Amino acid sequence: MRKGNCAARLVIAFFCAVLSCSSLQAAEIVSVETSNSRIQTVLGSSVIPYKEVTLSAQIPGVLKYFAGEVGSSYQQGAVLTQVDEAQLVAKRNAVLAQIQNAQSLLQSAQAQYQREIISPRSRDIGAMPGFGMPAMMDNFITRPMADMMLNNYDSDMGRYSDLVTSASGVSQARGSLQQAYSQLQEIDAALLNAKGIAPFEGVILQKMAEVGDTVQVGQPLLRYGFVKYKRLQADVPASLMSQVTMGMVVPVKINRGVETMAKVSQIYPVADAEHHTVTVKFDLPVDVVAAPGMYAEIYLSNPQTTDEPVVMIPRTALLSGRSLPSVLVVENGSSSLRLVRLGAEYGNKVEIISGLKPGMKIMDNPPSRAVSGWMPDAQ
Repeated sequence: MRKGNCAARLVIAFFCAVLSCSSLQAAEIVSVETSNSRIQTVLGSSVIPYKEVTLSAQIPGVLKYFAGEVGSSYQQGAVLTQVDEAQLVAKRNAVLAQIQNAQSLLQSAQAQYQREIISPRSRDIGAMPGFGMPAMMDNFITRPMADMMLNNYDSDMGRYSDLVTSASGVSQARGSLQQAYSQLQEIDAALLNAKGIAPFEGVILQKMAEVGDTVQVGQPLLRYGFVKYKRLQADVPASLMSQVTMGMVVPVKINRGVETMAKVSQIYPVADAEHHTVTVKFDLPVDVVAAPGMYAEIYLSNPQTTDEPVVMIPRTALLSGRSLPSVLVVENGSSSLRLVRLGAEYGNKVEIISGLKPGMKIMDNPPSRAVSGWMPDAQ
């Protein structure tokens, strides 16, 4: 029985060695090829929603309501977040009391003004003093004598002064009432700002707070976007902008798998002064399966006319499982890892924009775990 097990193990080891040798033999050293194909530039981009907003806290307080989790869909006008408004409600009640007091003062001031117009105080015979004489005698004798002889009293001026005082009381009462109404409007606006309302139909893209968090004015609460339609956003080098026009259609590849076409929908009017790039947005077809945040590649023609050959390598020469495209360059009997910039693909060939030169030696079909110094002969 033991002899059978040993024989089986030897057979398995033999086949493993054969497979290992075959995989090593698959790796070979090839030369970098050239082609006369037109150069295309590949731009890295990402999928973004058709439109997106960030809802922030408009008043300080404790977050007491959050509509749902990431990916939840809502219609326009739905309440997405709400901050506790108990303090604002208390202030609103106090302002309502001020409005009632201001209304009472306004009514009293208006009544005094109407009384002054109909029954002036300056002609009230019951309120006129005068040398112990009855009020009527004072009104008919004493006051006319003061007007004519002493010249120190003007009844018309007295009435005008009383009218101005009454009218001023009415104006002040109206101002107090208007001020109270303004405070009420301010509090009502703050109560509306306590709620985060969905500005359009969409989904929650990211939550930045949870129920119970104490938030401050301007603190982001969530990202909300319209994802029924999607876009690509890329920073296009200024040298390629002559090839980009509104409405043009370019080939794109999403998540290194889905190939489709995209239309230029927006070109920013200002370039980035530091990187010398222009932000461009591309509309994707409605039926494309893509999610915001996915990586995408955009293929643009290079407007530079040159007689230099285009560098081409086999697709299998690229090291798999790497975040950046790289190859193994063979020089002086050893290999070294080198990053390359990819261009357009032509069947099983891929264009190299930078990183390699014609005639250089590279490793084709290298193992995924190959590093600098790896050579097939050393295994």
